[in-house]
Parts: sequence; C-alpha cells; structure tokens
Amino acid sequence: MKRTLFFAALIAPVFVAAQQLDYPIKGVDFTKVKLVDNFWLPRIRTNHEVTIPASFERCDKTGRIKNFQMAAARSGKFCTIYPFDDTDLYKTIEGASFSLSLFHDPALRAYLDSLIDIIGKAQEPDGYLYTARTINPNDVHPWAVKERWERERELSHELYNSGHLYEAAAAHFLATGQKNLLNIALKNADLVCSVFGPAPDQKKVAPGHEVVEMGLVKLYRITGNQKYLQTAKFFIEQRGHYPGYDPKSKDPWKNGSYWQDDKPVTQQDAAEGHAVRAGYLYSAVADVAALTGDTAFLNAIDRIWENEVGKKIYVQGGVGAKGDGERFGEDYELPNSTAYNETCAAIANVYFNHRMFMLHGDSKYIDVLEKSLYNGLISGVGMDGKSFFYTNAMEIKNSYSHRDMEAERSGWFPCSCCPTNVARLIPSVPGYVYAQKDNDVYVNLFVSSDANLLVNKKNVQIIQKNNYPWEGDLQFTISPQSALPFNLLVRIPGWAANEAIPSDLYQFATTSNKKVEIKINGQVTDYPIRNGYAVLNRTWKKGDQVEVILPMEVRRVIANNNIKDDRGKVALQKGPIIYCAEWVDNNGRAANLIVPSNAVFQTEFKKDLLNGVMVIKTDVPTVVVDKDANTISTQTRTMTAIPYYSWAHRGKGEMVVWFPTKVVDVELISNE
Repeated sequence: MKRTLFFAALIAPVFVAAQQLDYPIKGVDFTKVKLVDNFWLPRIRTNHEVTIPASFERCDKTGRIKNFQMAAARSGKFCTIYPFDDTDLYKTIEGASFSLSLFHDPALRAYLDSLIDIIGKAQEPDGYLYTARTINPNDVHPWAVKERWERERELSHELYNSGHLYEAAAAHFLATGQKNLLNIALKNADLVCSVFGPAPDQKKVAPGHEVVEMGLVKLYRITGNQKYLQTAKFFIEQRGHYPGYDPKSKDPWKNGSYWQDDKPVTQQDAAEGHAVRAGYLYSAVADVAALTGDTAFLNAIDRIWENEVGKKIYVQGGVGAKGDGERFGEDYELPNSTAYNETCAAIANVYFNHRMFMLHGDSKYIDVLEKSLYNGLISGVGMDGKSFFYTNAMEIKNSYSHRDMEAERSGWFPCSCCPTNVARLIPSVPGYVYAQKDNDVYVNLFVSSDANLLVNKKNVQIIQKNNYPWEGDLQFTISPQSALPFNLLVRIPGWAANEAIPSDLYQFATTSNKKVEIKINGQVTDYPIRNGYAVLNRTWKKGDQVEVILPMEVRRVIANNNIKDDRGKVALQKGPIIYCAEWVDNNGRAANLIVPSNAVFQTEFKKDLLNGVMVIKTDVPTVVVDKDANTISTQTRTMTAIPYYSWAHRGKGEMVVWFPTKVVDVELISNE
C-alpha cells in the first residue's frame, strides 16, 4: 500500500470519495516533498533521532504510560499531575507516525504497536478512554469529578484527550496503513457523537480545551462519515450559550472569554482567551467552513485573523501575551518584560494560518506562518532536540524577573504539552512548501527539496536549490513529464516588498527600493502579482530554470505607537529571521545596547556558531556602568546580533529583541 500521510487534516481523503465542498486550495502531501535542505532537514532528523525517543522515554519515566497500564488493569492510582497527560503520549505517537513516513524505522513502528496495544486495553467497552477516571472511577482526578463529562467545559479535558487521540490515529493510519489505533479512535468518536448533539437526550457543551473539533474533521476525511463532521460543527456552535457565565464580568473566567465561550463564534471578532485553545478553535472553524460552506464561520475567522495580526502578535510571530491564563491580552497589549508566547500557541498559529491560506489563496497568511515558523516556534526547541521553552521571552534583563520567565530551556515540564507538540510539528514542515488549485501550483516556502506533483494528471518534478533563510537567491528546476501549461505562483514575501507584517502593527523604518527579480531560463521576466504571488504562466518543458532573487537586507522594524513598550525602539530583521542580542556576544550584557538610526550593518555567516547562523554586526553606543567610580558613560562597541530562535544555547544571561534608538532611560537599560 502506498504510504500517504494525513498532514494536518488538510489533505483530501484517500479512502473515500471526494467531498462536494472542501478547501479551494490543497496542500501538497509532505511525503511528496523530499528535503535536501541545510536548515530544515537536520531539524527533522534530530526530531526523529532525539526528540521523539526522548519524549517516549519521558512519558515512560513520568508515569504517563503507566497511567494507561493501570487503566488497562482497572487498578491503581493516577500517577501524574494533569488529567490531560494522556495527550503527551498521543502527540508523540502522532509525531512518530509523521516521521515513519520520512524514515525507515521498523523498531519505532513496532514500539508504536506495543503502545497502541496498551492504549486499546485501557479503553472501556463503550469506547470511553480517559485514564484519570478509568483507573479508579471512585477516585477520579479532582478536575473531573465523579460523572463523565460533567466538568468538560471547565477542567476535565476529556474531549481534549479524545481530540489528540483522533489526530494521532489519523496520522498513524495514513502513515502505516494499520487500523489498530484508528479503530480505538473511531470507537471513542462514536461514543462522543452519541453523547453530544442536538437531540433532547444528548449533552450540550462547548469543549473547554478545543482540539476535538479538528480531530473529528480528520476522522471524517478518512471515513466519510458525516456524523464526525456534524459533531465538530455542533461543538463549535455550542460556544456562547452557557447560562452560568456573567457576560458583564471583566474576569475572563467568569465571562467565558478564557474558553472563547463568551459569545457565539459567529459573533466573535477578536482573538481572545487562552491562545492555544483559540488557535485550535479557529483552525477547526476554518475546516468546518471549508467542508460545509458556512459563510458565517468564514466571516468570523476573517475578522479574528485581522484582529490577531493587526493588534495581538509579537514581532517574532509569538502569540498569547499574558501568563495569567496563557492568553491574548487586549489590543496592542504586547509587553516585552512579561511576554508569555507559549510554544504551543505558535504551533496552533501555524495551523490556523495555513488553513486561512487554503481558504483565500493570499500570501499574507503564509507570511505570518513563516514568521511564526522561523522565529517564535523553533525557538521553543533546543538544537539538541531534547531541551525546550514552554514560554518564549522577548527580553531577559539582569534587573528584572517574573514567575513565567524562562532564561534557559528545560528537558521536560510538569505540563509538557509544548515538547510533545514540537515532536509532531517538525516532521510535517515539508507539507507547507507547496499547494495546488486546478492549474495553479503555489510555492509557499523556500526549502531545498525534490518534489513530485501531479498537475492536470501529469507528473511534474520541481527541484528547489537555495541557501534560505540566509540568502535570497532561489533556484527552481521545473520538469513535467511532457510539455505542460500551468501557472507557477511564487510567493513574494511581504518582507521583500516593504511589508514587515500584513497590517500596520509593525513596519520597516525605511523603504527599500530593491525589487524582486525573476529570471526564466536566464532571461529577466516581468510578472504580474496575484494575492502576493508572482504568476509565471507558460508551457513548461523539462529542465526549465526559474531564478528568484529576493533582496536580503538588514531592516529596522518599528512598532505601532499603540504598543507602548516598543516606542522609540527598533527590532532587526533579515529575510524572514528576527534577530536578538545575547549577553555572550556583547561583553556580558545586552540590555545596554543602543541602535541609532544611522547604524550601519554588516552580516557574516558563522558555520561553527549555533549550528551555522548568519550574524549581524554594527558599531553602536553602549551604556557602561562603572560602579567603583560611580559613573555612567556611553562607549562605542561592536554589537553582534543572532537569530532569535537560536538564543539560550550558551548559558544564562541577558537577551533583547527591541533596542532603544537613543539613551533616553539610563536606569532602564543600565541597572544591574
């Protein structure tokens, strides 16, 4: 059986007839894109060889696997902290399944079978699967109370567990062709669909932590069973109808906004509440809108996206500013000193933006996806593949700390959703490179690779060669099996067209007059732009060469004046990469650096630094405190900036993303 992976719920169903409605644009199955890339391939390999094995080992050592074993025996005491700890095993299985489609690994496949056997034995006869209750129904986790589903809206996470089970099962089935985990998931989903629904005897609830909606859509795509799609839509429609909330309260728990449950989804117009839950909800709304044609859902997520990208996203693509509830703040509430930026939220934002692209075909969604992917997401995993950030700071200063600040990565967390989420995201990256619609082939990400597509029923090979994200010279070799007319749509990144982000939240301090140049078979060509894509329309022949030259200047980024923490400051960007200064490169400090408007930047690739990075250097004023002499002075020193994703690999110390342009607050930048 040909192995095909069900990438992020976006690929047309393999085993059922095509649905009448679906995403207008389809992502190209990531198994069709073989990477030879110096940036992503090592990360994917490390994920396979280190992250996934380490995750399984930690699931074992911390008792997460033991919980399933005790549930199978119907004896013992739940031995981990949270009732959603089951999902760490599910997410790692999902990541391992993705990885099996990339790497031949019989030992890993056999290990998955052994885990699936344990999970199957832990499942109750009617399909219920939730170790925090099944181990001992008379001694359940305090977040769940005695009756099934009773606290689903608030704390139990029963449906959250189910959702990640479905996602793991879909990935495993479509990667291996085996139904052992899929059958467990379908049995659970059948129970869920019988318990929840519009009938008078069914429960009405908006799941407290969304993801079951996405998982149900995946099962629908595999089986074609309408009840899975209908239940996913039902869960979304239940939001905003809970009589126990006080809509006038400003408390996000009391008014329901923490759960995105303060008003019906079709009436929501802002990204709100817990950022991970929100991203999963918005992704599911996009799925259901695509599959049902629900324009009210579509209009809602359009409004929510505009709010998030226009008022609530950090410059490095992180979302969820507030540690209090791991949630979005108010409009323009993007503090640096207390930034939360959960890694899982960046992952959810990638899912959301990819779906928005497939609905609308606009490059602005991939621009945001790329910003998150290359910056605020991969910062969450260390280069060793087994150390992680739960939160992703915007600055670390000697003079300040707070309870959520992480100045160095950890191997595991009591709530370890982020490491296991990384394990499932990294191997799926090749699936974001290309997309198709009718006669259009979209090039979304620039990754050295060999891809095989089917265009108008003919095979087309596309070979990418580049040194992205460090250099902007992109080369493509297009080889259809025979002469074939189609449109090659190459994304012109917003950053290459004087747009720091597709809103007025951030902009470049100056306008560049450098243009993107495209050559076909060595000849410079003019090209029309459609929704941010250069449209190259021709009859392609084997070996046709396309060269795209993106201007890779160092750009100063300034923020909307409504973001008070960033007033009078600049961030640095080169290509898609946001930079930071770290203590180890800058005489033991980073918070004392000033980057004036006349700073001149040089770049240099350091192959032996941080697994190979492009650094930015410039001579800048630096505030120096001489405690012995009781003086403060400004000295010119060379500043070195590194990619944001690569910080915190060389010890604990200061780090900043936003630099003052003038010495206006000596206490702030010089206090030890």
